[in-house]
Amino acid sequence: MQAYLEAFRAALSSLSAHRMRSFLTTLGILIGTASVIAVVSLVQGFSASISNQFADLGGNTLSVEAQNDNDNFRTGKINTLTAEDVDALRYRVTGIDDVAPTLVVPGGQAGYRGRSSQPQIIGTTAAFQQVRSRFPSVGRFLVAVDDAGRRHVAVIGTKVREELHLPANPVGEYIKLGGDWFKVVGMMEPKGEVFGFSQDNYVVIPFEVARAMNGNTVEPMIGVSFTVRRIEDVDSVRERARRALRASRGLKPGQDDDFKIEAANSIKDQLSKITATATAVLGGIVGISLLVGGIGIMNIMLVSVTERTREIGILKALGATRRDILVQFLLEAALLALLGGVIGIVLGYAAGAGIAMMIPNFPPASVPLWVVLVAAGFSALVGVVFGLMPASKAAGLDPIEALRYE
Repeated sequence: MQAYLEAFRAALSSLSAHRMRSFLTTLGILIGTASVIAVVSLVQGFSASISNQFADLGGNTLSVEAQNDNDNFRTGKINTLTAEDVDALRYRVTGIDDVAPTLVVPGGQAGYRGRSSQPQIIGTTAAFQQVRSRFPSVGRFLVAVDDAGRRHVAVIGTKVREELHLPANPVGEYIKLGGDWFKVVGMMEPKGEVFGFSQDNYVVIPFEVARAMNGNTVEPMIGVSFTVRRIEDVDSVRERARRALRASRGLKPGQDDDFKIEAANSIKDQLSKITATATAVLGGIVGISLLVGGIGIMNIMLVSVTERTREIGILKALGATRRDILVQFLLEAALLALLGGVIGIVLGYAAGAGIAMMIPNFPPASVPLWVVLVAAGFSALVGVVFGLMPASKAAGLDPIEALRYE
């Protein structure tokens, strides 16, 4: 252990004696590590933001959407979910807890005392807040009698309140949606923005009222989400829901499903896989610069061995073994690379955070601890690998020939 400590002190002394050369040598590693950390921090920040958006949706939440291919769009025969499909899920499938149909009223516009806004107007039922895990911050959400009685009531997002300059507590105010007046009964909890798009710029109204506002000229694009009572029954309930929907839509045996049922959190899982792949690919591409930095370390260390030939000869004459010389030069190379790696980690995170701040509404950069440890460890490994040849050359010098070297 004492020998290793002495070698470590000697390596630090050598690097300190040639500060500028040490800095220039480690520059390649520094830039490479900084690039890797900056890229990874941006990708991981994006991934964390996406995960947070779906954090409230459990594995027992399923969603249904109609599927369309190019033939549907070319012929104009667009598949949509219908109210009958919603009823089939609600009344014919056992194991389902809450069913929340949604439809969007096209061209929605909200007005209040001469001011206007362009929110998304969503028609849904009271089950929406349980299925989507979205709840009001003030007032209440829709209740069953709102839909049954086709009441003109609305729950707004915080962005709508801001744009219409409604009071801080807008409950009891009346806003105009299309050509009809609606009483505000609640305001939803804020969700913030994602890439410049507000998640709070919407108005929720009863499902049957939204259907009436849509009219009969265009078949509404209905989406459905539902929760399974017992999470262990998700697969069996999914299959029962599939059979009920096929019967409701009149699909014959052998015909492909024209709809898709998937777990709401599967979207999060898919995005996590995509970002993990992107992190690996981008990190690998940028990591090539680490190898370039390693080659720079090897070249400088070879020059250092040549310059210190007499020093090596003196050390060997005083009893230093081949192993002692090898360890000292390997430590120098590893320290050079590790120094560049540590500085690169700091600069990379700063660069990632700066880039994230410059992009409007981009999620904050995030660097997991494992990335920092891997980057630092890989930097040191590059130094050891590329320092092996110079260290071996130094350790293999003949002491007599080394002492004669001018």
